[in-house]
Order: sequence, then C-alpha cells, then structure tokens
Amino acid sequence: MTGESAVLQLEAERATEVCAEHGEGPVWDPTTGQLHWVDMLAGELLTMVPGGIIGRTKLGTVAAVARPVVGGGLVLALERGFALLRPGRQTPESLPQLWSDPSIRMNDGGCDALGRFYAGSMAYDESPGKGTLWRLDGALRATRVLDGVTISNGLVWTEDGDTAFYVDTPTGRVDRFDVDERTGEPHNRRPAVRVPNELGSPDGLALDAEGCLWVALWQGGAVHRYSPDGQLLARVRVPTPQVTACAFGGPRMETLYITTSRQGRDDRDDGSSGALFRVTPGVRGTPVHPFRLEESE
Repeated sequence: MTGESAVLQLEAERATEVCAEHGEGPVWDPTTGQLHWVDMLAGELLTMVPGGIIGRTKLGTVAAVARPVVGGGLVLALERGFALLRPGRQTPESLPQLWSDPSIRMNDGGCDALGRFYAGSMAYDESPGKGTLWRLDGALRATRVLDGVTISNGLVWTEDGDTAFYVDTPTGRVDRFDVDERTGEPHNRRPAVRVPNELGSPDGLALDAEGCLWVALWQGGAVHRYSPDGQLLARVRVPTPQVTACAFGGPRMETLYITTSRQGRDDRDDGSSGALFRVTPGVRGTPVHPFRLEESE
C-alpha cells in the first residue's frame, strides 16, 4: 500500500461518558472479561464491568499503569514505584519506593514474555533525560533497564517475545528492540516508526495478530496502524486531540479501546475529552503478557 489514498480511514465511537481527567493505559484482562485503565493523576483504577458500568478504585496519588497477574489481581506502577493489587482487595500492597525525588513520577509500561513488569518514569515538568525504564521481576526485585529517557511511554512485546516496541515520546518514534530469548534482555535498539510532528506525538501502543502496531497520537486526535516496516496502513479518527493509549479487548480481541485526556485543556466543550472510545478495525489483537509472580509458579 502506498500513498495517503491507500490508508484505511476509520472512526472511533464513544464507549463511555467522560470519566477521566487523564485516561491512560487500557488493558484487557481475559480471566475476568474486564477492561482496566487508569485516571493517572487522580490515582484511580477504572474497570469496565459487564453492562458498561465503570468501577473505580483509589490506588494512591498516581496510578500510572496496571497489568494482569497470573492467578488473579493486578501489578501496578504508582507514583514512585511498584505495587500489587491482590484478588478481591481494594487497597494495593506497595513495594519499596524506587526514588525520593518528588519531581519524578511513573508513567506507562507493560510485561514481557517472561512475565516481568516494566514501567518508565518521567519528570512532572517533562525535563529531558530525567526518566528511567524500570523492571520488576517475579521475586519483586526492581532493576533499572534504561536511563536518560524523557517521557517513557508505550511498551509492548510480540506474542513470541523476541521483539519489543518502545516509545520515548519526544523522539517522535516507536523504537524496536531485539529480545534475548534466554534472558529477556532488550538490545539492538533502532527506529521502527517515525511520526511526523504535524500528526501528533506517539504515546501508547498495541499489537495486532498480523504483527502491525497501533500507535496512539497525543495531540493528533487519532490512532495509527503501522506495518512492521513502518508503513502507515490505517488511521482511526478520535474526536478529541489528546489520545493517550490503546488496547485490544473483548472475548475475541476484536475491539480496539482508546483512552483520552482532558489534562491542561482550556477548550473542554468537545464533550469527549476523557472518555473511552472503541473501534472494530477488522483485525484481532494479541493478548498482552501477564505478570508472573514466583509464588504463582
């Protein structure tokens, strides 16, 4: 496919009312049949249960990202570290803080094929190079993986686990890593997708069953689908500019859910900023890898 005319044009529809100030990090939990996402700076976990009812769980000052855990519950990144939300609990079990600097907070993340949870940090004022990509293993040990990032954002692994895609938003790119099949260590970082500035900034990511990337575009009012070699294949229009992240969900992984933000907007009269959107793009998604606690082995 070449040229703008060959790009498939899709329209997202609203799945909820406005329900978040800064919606982020959607993830489908196949064991419960629920979609989770966060109202990040309100510190709340949002859960859409059957019937479209949204549940809210207060986690702390910041709720950066959540991912399912093998055996139930969620692993979380909160303001300055990791936590676990055990099945049936409403209060997270916080792990030791990773830093004390109040100007730095966690942001987006995900799990690799070995079941380890990664989340990256950023400065509240978006100062360059202040962020770090962290990893939490099944023994609940935290390790620094990558320093010098600015806005650590979308992170997703292929189903076989041998490739990871990562966004440090100000670079305007989605980068590809090769992943060591034995240790799971990412290496050989290089650009996979470049997003022109006028189209917005890359934010959250999802992968589909055909190996293509879906990239949420902050200030772009869209989600783009790119081929593995970086070619634009489809554009999902979202009727509000601050599109933050996307995730496939539903029993057959056929629905792409899209989160949006109202943060810092003066013109809030579009009636859509902060709502959850959805589209059925005609391709299935791949399930995200869950976190694997050593005690769950």
